[in-house]
This record gives sequence, structure tokens and C-alpha cells, in this order.
Amino acid sequence: MKTIEETYQKKTPVEHILLRPDTYIGSVEKEAQEMYVWDEENGRMIYKSIEYVPGLYKIFDEIIVNAADNKIRDPKMDVIKVSIDPEGNEISVYNNGKGIPVRIHKEENVYVPELIFGNLLTSSNYNDDEKKVTGGRNGYGAKLCNIFSKEFVVETADCEVKKYYRQRYRDNMGVKEDPEISRYTKGDFTKITFKPDLRRFKMTRLDDDIVALLRKRVYDLAGIVKDVKIFLNEKRIEVKGFKEYVKLYIPPGASVVHQVINDRWELALTTSEEQFQQVSFVNGICTTKGGTHVSHVVERIVDPLVEAIQKKEKGLSVRPFQVRSCMFVFINSLIDNPAFDSQTKENLTLRASAFGSKCEPMGDFVKSIIKNTPIVQKITSFAKAKQSQQLKKTDGAKTSRLSGIPKLEDANFAGTSRSKDCTLILTEGDSAKTLAVAGLSVVGRDAYGVFPLRGKLLNVREASHKQIMENAEISSIKKILGLQHNKVYEDVSSLRYGHVMIMTDQDHDGSHIKGLIINFLDHFYPSLLKIPGFLQEFITPIIRATKKGQVRDFFTLPEYEEFKKNEDGWNIKYYKGLGTSTSADAKQYFSNLPVHVKSFTPLAAEDKELIDLAFNKKKADARKTWLLNFAPGTFLDQSQTQISISDFVNKELILFSMADNIRSIPSLVDGLKPGQRKVIFSCFKRNLRSEIKVAQLVGYVSEQSAYHHGEQSLCSTIVNLAQDFVGSNNINLLLPIGQFGSRLQGGKDAASPRYIFTSLSPLTRMIFNENDDAILNYLNDDNFSIEPEFYVPIIPMVLVNGAEGIGTGWSTSIPNFNPVDVVENIRRMIRGEDPVEMVPYYRNFRGTIEKIGEGKFQVSGIYEGDMDLEITELPVGTWTLNYKEFLESLVQAGVARDFKEYHTEKTVSFTVKLSKPVSNLKLNSTITVNNMVCFDENLRIKKYATPQEILKEFYGVRLRYYLIRKENMLKVMREELEKLENKVRFIKEVSMGELVISRRRKGEVIFDLESRGYARADDYEYLLSMSILSLTVERIERLSNEHAKRLSEYNQLMGKTPKELWLEDLEVFEKEYLRIAENEAREYDDELNGCIKKKGKRPKSRAGISDRQKKAKVTRKPRSLPVTEHLTDSETSQEKPWKKYNLT
Repeated sequence: MKTIEETYQKKTPVEHILLRPDTYIGSVEKEAQEMYVWDEENGRMIYKSIEYVPGLYKIFDEIIVNAADNKIRDPKMDVIKVSIDPEGNEISVYNNGKGIPVRIHKEENVYVPELIFGNLLTSSNYNDDEKKVTGGRNGYGAKLCNIFSKEFVVETADCEVKKYYRQRYRDNMGVKEDPEISRYTKGDFTKITFKPDLRRFKMTRLDDDIVALLRKRVYDLAGIVKDVKIFLNEKRIEVKGFKEYVKLYIPPGASVVHQVINDRWELALTTSEEQFQQVSFVNGICTTKGGTHVSHVVERIVDPLVEAIQKKEKGLSVRPFQVRSCMFVFINSLIDNPAFDSQTKENLTLRASAFGSKCEPMGDFVKSIIKNTPIVQKITSFAKAKQSQQLKKTDGAKTSRLSGIPKLEDANFAGTSRSKDCTLILTEGDSAKTLAVAGLSVVGRDAYGVFPLRGKLLNVREASHKQIMENAEISSIKKILGLQHNKVYEDVSSLRYGHVMIMTDQDHDGSHIKGLIINFLDHFYPSLLKIPGFLQEFITPIIRATKKGQVRDFFTLPEYEEFKKNEDGWNIKYYKGLGTSTSADAKQYFSNLPVHVKSFTPLAAEDKELIDLAFNKKKADARKTWLLNFAPGTFLDQSQTQISISDFVNKELILFSMADNIRSIPSLVDGLKPGQRKVIFSCFKRNLRSEIKVAQLVGYVSEQSAYHHGEQSLCSTIVNLAQDFVGSNNINLLLPIGQFGSRLQGGKDAASPRYIFTSLSPLTRMIFNENDDAILNYLNDDNFSIEPEFYVPIIPMVLVNGAEGIGTGWSTSIPNFNPVDVVENIRRMIRGEDPVEMVPYYRNFRGTIEKIGEGKFQVSGIYEGDMDLEITELPVGTWTLNYKEFLESLVQAGVARDFKEYHTEKTVSFTVKLSKPVSNLKLNSTITVNNMVCFDENLRIKKYATPQEILKEFYGVRLRYYLIRKENMLKVMREELEKLENKVRFIKEVSMGELVISRRRKGEVIFDLESRGYARADDYEYLLSMSILSLTVERIERLSNEHAKRLSEYNQLMGKTPKELWLEDLEVFEKEYLRIAENEAREYDDELNGCIKKKGKRPKSRAGISDRQKKAKVTRKPRSLPVTEHLTDSETSQEKPWKKYNLT
């Protein structure tokens, strides 16, 4: 067992960076990625697949971006020299711009170069009020390069004081040598020389791929840094400016349009052959993933092009995405204080309004595109061809030679007289294709072809004719198989392949892909599914057990669980997907095809109905019934040689739909969705009492709970759990330490996860009692214990914080209710009474919520006056910014003369001067309780008619768990009491010589302990590990007292019923909740009264709503939505204001 010191550790900032580098520099593992690199042989950029370490690339990039930044600081700078020595593992970057001041920093008492290169979080870019167009911002930059280097040398010259400075760091900034300072009379410069710590990047040398990428970045500088000569390994790069730089990417003779739009924006554009491409820079940083600056530019190009084409070609439908897909755009931009989605700075996230400039005017640039590039002709031809093309024209034919289909590995016998013996393997992506190709080394390529699918196949049952015609994968499959539209197949003689084999991951998404392929064949070619053996699937193990040369593969978890009951000593490996399997595994799979290949039985009538049920949007109600009948534990038995399509749909595809619902719909028991539960579990495991940065918590949750989805999604989940503004959580389970969003924008104004902190709310552990932890059913992922199936809070959190979600066949919308009302209803049920009806409640909402019909409630804001209005509350879900835009529309329409704002991020306070009476101020909305759907205790989807019904079901579950808790606590107490009794007895018997310990073998002592009836807990370590000082009278007395105390606690617990235990927990929770709520209400009122004072009015008492205050009325009947729409799309450009923001 780990000690406290081993379990809880504190790291220095440098240690943390080295331990968790992903947060700071990106991955330190090699990644395969297609990207542009410099091709030295051909003297141009090429797009190819390379293997590189993002973290190593990042630390180099920090240094060269610093060099480029110096041009902004010193316009006289005209030289940058970069040296890359792969053999010596040494990189240097020199610039002759203004040097770093070689002076002592008066506050820090160190030389400035040492301060900024040898100390974390030092920067000249911290003043966000000062608009800067440099690449650095957060105070890490070059320090990260220092930390990840074996050697790091800083050289600089400061001509103002005529000093040269050199300082050397070693061993990941762990060793700092004293600076060498000497007199210097030449020009300023700065030079950084470093030797990356390749061991940190799991590399032994700077290989060709990383060198090509680093050279590419040096060529980038030649293109984007104006009036600076760039040298690479002492050779000047003959690229003068951005226009010449762009030509490095395009074929000779290809047309390209270039223009300097203004002093912040420089653009170039050429046509793309396949899909949208971009090469973009922000303040010298290469944004390989693009971002808001790319969107800003592209939108200003696409819309005029669409308009121009449609004006020229009447009736031709051209969509913006079609134009975009033909563009290869190059952008060099300078942006004020840029913000990125990560420290690797590949994707700009700063909103366009904060750029500090606009990429305009664009008129001449767009005209030049139309005139000087073939893009318009290409788009027009593309659109015309797509419109005129009929499905028949995408038909295939039985030909022995097929070309023009990227990534197809065609079988040698395909399209020949031996076609019927050929099998086409459709794989889930390129990695699965690689696995299949590895397997072909066993079975050969004559009878097997491989084609990788890009993501999920189109649902042709619901797609438009145009969508199907434009779908490249469907066209490719038709050509590869030789399919002809509308043909009824009696056999496979006219096809290029006699079998189709689906090879996907053994997960829910893989099942969905199988289903989509079956759906495609059933919709267009059902006759093929009736041919025995035509459709097959290739299955791979999800678990492999090995033991002394023996290998056992398991294709389902239940199969493995049964095996595990009777076997031990096996090494277990979990296979997450096809990418986990090695080439050796592939060869083994293909050597035993009868085990791995399963044929689908010929299509039957019931099969067709089920396929239609799964993929027809009109069958939503039938899908609900289908999912209601799902039994947890359902799985498809893979030991069969043949599988019916009905079994596939009912036992495998259904798991995908259920997984979608599980992600979207909460548990009735704990009110949480899986992502939220993982966060809470991880916080409990960490005992998160002190604050932690949200970005760091994301990493911890991913590691501790096996979170397999996007990082951004997890960030949102954490933020939502901590939000406490009106309309979010009634009880936030996490504390919002920083800006977690407000009612101004419904939470969308939350700060970056890198800048905000959180910890557990003091209420959370009162709701999720620690004494319940031991009785929960914890899940398992890769033999690693993770979060429980559900928690058992003392109150139904699904009612307290509500829920919203959309899954497959099901959605849910549960409003928030008052925790005090919920607690009181539980007490009623404990007394044997029925719960009373509850009205929705939202923390700190000052308006009214009234029942206006069965399951329907009207939410009203607050206003005073007739023509001069004072609005002090908005309906729940109407965010302040949305309402401001509505008021602006009244002013523009002449209905209102003016309005003023006095609110804060928490309160609402508008004053409005109307020109004419307004019948609808949009201060009403509607909440309904007619779609409250949850997963019950047994993981079954269930719709609840009323909040009371949820309460009653929760009550039964929670009461039973109180009994289980009590029994578990008593069991633990009994064991502890027995240990204490045995310790006292042990001390006495050893002291009196009845039990001899010294000079005996441990086995003999254990034999005596067993024969004397001692409880064998921890193999008697609780006795044998006692110190010699335990053999004293004082120790006996202390143990006896402790035993008496524990016995008293045991008897007290024995005397309490589960209901009494529950009431005690409720009392503790309610007392603390009311204390917090009262403090919040007082703070809210103080803030609201502060707004009133600013308007020159006397503060109002919160004793009640003023007689002059009117409940907002509407003249038309409100529409019933979960939280009804009250600002139309035309009235606001924001997201729908009724959208809930406390959801994952």
C-alpha cells in the first residue's frame, strides 16, 4: 500500500512541465501526420506523411518566433541566421535586432537575460491593455526550450551599455552557470543555441522528417518577415517576400493571386485540386490548423464568389462549401494579443472583433481571383457536372483494371473470370487498412482487395439525391464492386468482387459503420444481401490472454468474464481498436480466417424492417420502443459462424444507440451523465479541496477515469459543473474560481480553461456521502477501476440541477427545482406521506414561475413603469446580451427612444424609454415537464410524467442504499472491533508468555495465532507489525478505551434505521445549503441595490415585490418548449436563448 507521501506529491513548476509536457509543448510522442515540409532535393514545399514529435517542433518554434518578433520591436533588424546540425544535435538562432538589456532587474536582482530565459512566467507581453502583434504571450516560450534541452546558451549584446552577455544552462535548466559579461562595442544581437534533450522526445537523433519540418519553418520566416535576410546553415534563402514564398507550394505555371490588403493582412490564393487547403501565419506563428483568422478571410472571399457565379450562371446552385473546397489560401497576418486553443498555438481562437484590424477592403482581391485564376470555371464545371449527373453515371462495371480511386488496394483477380472468389475488405479508416494489408501477406493479394472508408458512410435512406450523387465514397464503392443502379442480382457473376467484408473497430462507432454499410446495400441493392455469403464481417479480439506460450482471444466481454471465473495467472491485453493490433497480430488473424470471418445470413423480411427502424428518421417512435426493450448485458455472440442481420441490429447496433443516449441522458439516481460522473469521481479521488487549474483537471480526469473523448468537451463539462449564474445550476458541485461564464451570455463568456481554477464545493460531499463510496458498483476500463455506474446522492440531483440532452430516439428536458422543496418532499415520504407538487426554481432568479397548465409553467421577468421602463429581471434562459439586442431592435424600429444598462454580470438592470406602448416586451417564457427522460437504476430509459414520480423512484433506490450503507458500516466496525479485541488479547498473551513470538519462524507464529482463534486479517500483520512499545499497560488501556468508543459508535449505528440516517444527512446538508444560499442572496441584493443607487434611486427592500412592479404579460399565447423561445432567430444573432448551458 502506498504511503501518504507516495500518493500525494508536490512538484516544482519545472518538474511539472517535464512530467506533464503535453500541457505546455504538446505531445512528446512521435505522431504520423500529413503536412508540408521542405524538400531539399527539389527546392520546394511538399505535402507528405511524416513522423515527428510535436513537442520538439514546438520548442524550436518558440525560438524562431522570438527572433521574428524582434523585427516588430526593432525595425532596423535585417538578419536572422538559423543553424540546424542534425549530427551534433545542435540548433542556433541568431538575429541582429535590438539585444536584451544587459542590466540588473531592480525588483528581481538578476540580469534581465537570466530573468527571461531562466525563470518561468516572465515575459514582456503581460499587459493585455497594450496591443501587441508578437507571437509570445504567456511567459513560457523560450523557457520551455531551455527546460527541454540538455544545453541552452544565451548570447546577447546591449550597445546602450556596451556589454556582451553569455550564459549557459544545462540539464533541463537544472544547472545554471554564472553569466560571462564583457565589454562590447559592435552592434546589438541575440543568439540562442540549444541541444534538445532527445531522450525526452524518445529520439536518438534529429531525423530527416523533423529536420525537413524545421527547415520549412526557416523558409516560412523568409516569406513572412519583411525586409530581413534569412540564412539557413550559412546559406541565404533566396525567397523575397510572401508572394515568392507562396510559389514554393504550387506547380510551376499555376496561377496565383497575391495582394497586400493593408499593413496587417497579406493574402495569396490559388486553386486546390481536391479540398480546401490553407497555409496561415499569425504574428510569425504557423497556424497549421487555421482558426478564426482563416475563417475571417475565407468568408470574405467565398460569399462574393458565390454571388458572382450565380449572377453569371442563372439557375446554377452553388454552395459556399463548394467554393471553399476549391481554394488554397495563404494568409500572413498581424493580430493584437492573439489567443490560441493550446500552448502549441496551431489554432487561433481569438474572436475576429478583437483582431485589432479587418482584412479589408477585399473587392480588388476577389476581382483578381475571378479574372486571373480558373477557380470560377472549376466551381462552375463542378456544380454543373454534379447537377446533371444521374446516379446511373456513377455505376461501376466489371473491368479488370480500375484506376482513379485513391487508397484502393485492388485484388489482382477483381474483374476477371475469378471475380466471384474475390473479397473486398471495407475498413474503418487508413489505420485499419494498414492492418488489413499486413494480413494480405498471409492470404495474398490475388483474391483480396482493401478500401478504407473515411469516417462514417452516408445514411442513404435519409440523404437527398444530390447528396448521394456527390458522395465520393458511395461512388467509389459502386465502381470498385461494379454495381449498377437498380439492378437485381441473382448471383455475383457480373460483379468485380463476390464478397464484401466489413472490418471496423470492435466498438460502438464500428458497429454504426457496419450498420450504415448494411443500410446502403439494403436501400439500393437488397438482392445482394440475399446471396449467401456475400456480406461478411471481420472481427478482432477485444481481449487477449497469454500464459506460457498459450494464447486465448476473446471477442466479447461476457465471454472473457466467464473465462476469468475459472482461470488465473494469465497476462491480459485490451484492444481498444484495430489500431492496437500489430502487423504480427494481423498475420495471425488472417492465418485463422474461420475464427475471424463471420457471414451474414441471407436477408429476411424481418431484417429489412429492423434496418429501416434503425435508419429511417420517420421511425422515431418505433426506435423509442426498440430502445425501451434493451436489456443491459445484451451482446452479440461471436462464436457463431453466421450472424443474422436481425441479431446484429438487436444485439450490436442497439449498443451504439444506447451509448449515444447514455452520453446525452442523465441517470435518475445521481442526475449525472458519464462525462460529469467521471469529473466528480476524479475530484473525489483527488480529494479536491484546494483549487486546481481547469486545464490541469482535464488531464487528471482523462487519466484517472479513462475519458476517451475530446479535451474541449471535458473542459466544457467541468466549467458547466461549476457555473452558478441564474439559469445554470441550483447547486454547483464544483466551485468557480475565476470567470466561468455569466448570465450575460449564458456561460459562453467563460475564460479559457488555462486561466480558471476549481475545487469541490463544500456541499458536494454532503450530497455524495463518503460512506456510500464503498457500496457503489465501480466500472472497469482496460482492467482499471474507474467511476461507478452511478452515485447515490442524498437528494435527486436530476431535479435540483435539471438536465437537457438529445440522444438517439430520445431526448430529455428536466427543469431545476428548489433543493429545499426536494428535501421537504423526501421528509414527507420518510413520514409515509406523498410528495407534493413542486414548481421549477432557479437560484437567485427574482422573477416569478407559475403553473399555467398541466405540466406547463410560465416564467416572467420583472419590470416597472409604462413608457419609462425599469427592467430588473429577465426570464430564465434569456441572457442579458440577447435582450440587449432585442432592445436595440426596438430603438432601430423607432419603438424605443433609448435604453441604458446598469446591470452587472450577475444582475439585470435596464432602463428603457419607449416612444409608443409595446404589447410584448418578451419577458415571458414557458417551461414544461412533459419530456423528462432518465436512465433508471437498471440502465433502462424511462419517461417520467411528473417530478414527483422521479422523487418516488429515487426514494426507493436511495432508501435501499441506506440499508446497504448501514450494513457495510456495521461490517467494517465489527472487523475493527475484532481487531482491537485481538490486539488487547495479543499484548496480554505475549506479556504473560502464553504466546511466544521471539526467536521463532513467522510460519510457526501464524500457526499459533490460527490455532488460538485470532482473526486472520491482513495475514495477521495488524498484530505482528505492532511495535515493542505496544506491550505496555498504557497501550492496553488506550486500545480498551478505543474499543469502548468504537463499540458505542457501533451500538448507536445499530440502533438507527436507514430513514433516521437519511434524516441526519438531510439536516446537515440543509443547514449548510441555507447558510450558503442566504449569503448569496444577500450579496445579490447588495449588487442589485448598487445598480439602483447608480440610477439615483433609493434601494428597494427584498421583503417583497413593489406594488408598482408588474408581472410581465404577453398578448399572445406562449409556445410550449422546454424553455420556450422568446427571441426569434431574426431578433438575435446569438444562439437560441433558451439553450441550457449546464450540460455536457
